[in-house]
Amino acid sequence: MTHSRTANVDAIDGRQFRDVLGNFPTSVVAVTTTDAEERPHGMIVGTFTSVSLDPPLVSFLADRSSTTLRTIRAAGRFCANALAGNQERLSRKLATGPAGQRFEGTTWQASPLGNPVLDGIVAWVDCTVEQIVEIGDHLLVVGRVHDLRVESLKTPLLFFRGGYGDYLSNAAQLLDRLVGWDEIGR
Repeated sequence: MTHSRTANVDAIDGRQFRDVLGNFPTSVVAVTTTDAEERPHGMIVGTFTSVSLDPPLVSFLADRSSTTLRTIRAAGRFCANALAGNQERLSRKLATGPAGQRFEGTTWQASPLGNPVLDGIVAWVDCTVEQIVEIGDHLLVVGRVHDLRVESLKTPLLFFRGGYGDYLSNAAQLLDRLVGWDEIGR
């Protein structure tokens, strides 16, 4: 049985669009760089993804008006930091704080390319900008990977249905229950 439905794309309500897509969990990634004076800049994205293995490429989407994106374009490089489940406060600060204050009280080390690698994260990917593509009201930034590393085995921070949480696999929960670890700390 074949259904032929033609939806009027213009009829899609923006609020409904956000509400439905909020049911797709996304990673919470801090994209960082430094400016010409080596001051740190950063923003939060939920669109970080692998693009290619050969050559090694990754990407993320950024709003056209992002001041951090302007700094990334000027620097020609960025680092994607996978935030850990206990870094919601840092995520909120990097997402909504005044640009000049986003790194106050935040500790970081310079990556091989000179980008901020935030302390306490799960992993990082250090890139140079390969290409920037205009797509709708955003820009797709494609980066060529120069270095990457897993920093910890912490669970990652996720965004789902308008809120933050972390990932804990069902298998890990089951194993914890079987060995009695889920009773510890109660």
